[in-house]
Amino acid sequence: MSFAKKGYEFLKEIGLGPRNLGCYVNGAWKARGPVVATLNPADNQVIAEVVEGSLEDYEEGMQACFDAAKMWMQEIIDMCDFAVGLSRQLNGLIIPSERPNHMMLEMWNPLGVVGVITAFNFPCAVLGWNACIALVCGNCVVWKGAPTTPLVTIAMTKLVAGVLEKNNLPGSIFTSLCGGAEIGQAIAKDTRIPLVSFTGSSKVGLMVQQTVNARYGKCLLELSGNNAIIVMDDADIQLAVRSVVFAAVGTAGQRCTTCRRLLLHESIYQKVLDHLVDVYKQVKIGNPLEKGNLLGPLHTASSRENFEKGMEIIKSQGGKILTGGSVIESEGNFVQPTIVEISPKADVVKEELFAPVLYVMKFQTFKEAIEINNSVPQGLSSSIFTRRPDVIFKWIGPQGSDCGIVNVNIPTNGAEIGGAFGGEKATGGGREAGSDSWKQYMRRSTCTINHGSELPLAQGINFG
Repeated sequence: MSFAKKGYEFLKEIGLGPRNLGCYVNGAWKARGPVVATLNPADNQVIAEVVEGSLEDYEEGMQACFDAAKMWMQEIIDMCDFAVGLSRQLNGLIIPSERPNHMMLEMWNPLGVVGVITAFNFPCAVLGWNACIALVCGNCVVWKGAPTTPLVTIAMTKLVAGVLEKNNLPGSIFTSLCGGAEIGQAIAKDTRIPLVSFTGSSKVGLMVQQTVNARYGKCLLELSGNNAIIVMDDADIQLAVRSVVFAAVGTAGQRCTTCRRLLLHESIYQKVLDHLVDVYKQVKIGNPLEKGNLLGPLHTASSRENFEKGMEIIKSQGGKILTGGSVIESEGNFVQPTIVEISPKADVVKEELFAPVLYVMKFQTFKEAIEINNSVPQGLSSSIFTRRPDVIFKWIGPQGSDCGIVNVNIPTNGAEIGGAFGGEKATGGGREAGSDSWKQYMRRSTCTINHGSELPLAQGINFG
């Protein structure tokens, strides 16, 4: 077990042990489910064990959280700072009334309990986007972390539990559960949870949405991305290449905002491509805990197998592998960063392959580039590299990118918390973190108050 090895001392410092209970329910740690091992994807060695939660643990946690909801109302840290300030600005409108001696106003009230289901790739940050806002809006939170990242779920919950205890607040404000799909399904079906925030694939997200909608609940979906970077003929090529490498290779291509498609103007196509291939060949691959490594492993052995299957599909659909394309023989889940020359019309380009695979394609006109950008089912993030104001403002306007994140001269990834994060189409339409995302975690009432002694009616209606 890796827990006792040198370099893993930090696990003990954040309250983790060789075996950990995976549920924080009503202010106490417990679990009645199976024991699962957490693996280090760099060598597939066991780091520690976690006792998962059962449906009984979920039901107990939900009841405690529901009772508390009745009783009262450097990314996750930033979200905490942001949320504290936001808590003073949950403002409604004062609306002029057409009727004399009347006034109208908006009241925003908590929903009660918010369910948060997060994915493996950002197990802390996405919790922060949701939980920090949900909590300052007066809600309780029930969190199910990804089944393959239980140690993060436990460590994060220990931090939250410590804050609650220090401030003499009920532990039932925040409930967390390590477990499989059955826990997520219970959250989606539970009528006591008005809002379910789900992060994951478009396929699973659609099932969650259908389940929640069937009980008239609300969904906040952050689903698949298939993000493109467009490089125009006037672009700063050095800036563009650095951005593409970070966006396509960073986190081993396992971000929802990873750049998966690179659209190059025909006049600079070969110049940019040659430079990019050269840089890819210099990327240092290895354990991300070791300094100097830029590309770490894929998350699981299944992820590595999906990469191999993806390469076969790419080749069968006319894709030409310019660099990479192979699994690296090792104890871990390492693969080569890969660049593929392929038609934008290939079916495989429409799908999200969660690995460091970059599809490169050529365009002639700006209009054609926009059409290619918008041609996939997903609509999360996009970016263009250009110096021309007319191109920039068309790109961010109604005839430009159809994504929720539309950047200029920066990568598709690395979003700041001050803006609303989310996408359109098969990405789900949800918005998290900044701007007015907080409104999704509250219910709005329009209130009309008559402070006079007469009863004038709207629209000039005369009722006797």
